[in-house]
Amino acid sequence: MSARIVVGIAAALAVSSATHAQIISHRDVGSHMATAMVAAAVAKCEQGGNGLTIAVVDRQGQLRALLVADTAAPHHVELAERKAYTARTFGRTSIEWAQRTETQTQGQRSLSKVIPLQGGVPIKVGEETIGGVGLSGAPNGGPQEEACGKAGIAKVADQLK
Repeated sequence: MSARIVVGIAAALAVSSATHAQIISHRDVGSHMATAMVAAAVAKCEQGGNGLTIAVVDRQGQLRALLVADTAAPHHVELAERKAYTARTFGRTSIEWAQRTETQTQGQRSLSKVIPLQGGVPIKVGEETIGGVGLSGAPNGGPQEEACGKAGIAKVADQLK
């Protein structure tokens, strides 16, 4: 008897799924857009051969572009990627998320790819977050990294409408 119930439920789900099947379309960060953001961030921030590292992730948190300066410290790659991932995941700058999780939702800090440091900026189309930019190694630290990330996003603002 239980086998008949399982088969019946499976059949009902199959019919229901087929009638509601749809094509999913979404906005995302393409490689050309990511490269343009990196170039704009470099133009704003890299002075005198500083070891700036810039990472851009897409809506799934996957790396789309990464630039590592010749003089970058080894840890800058991980920091830039985690800042970008944090901004993408939570739809706010990484410092806003860091401040929020000091007192609220502290458990989020235990996620493996996030980091409570300034330098990550979400990429948005309206209110929808489609990616993130993260920087590490700017000579003036987090505030400069965030400003440079915003400059990178501003470069492609016309595509984010």
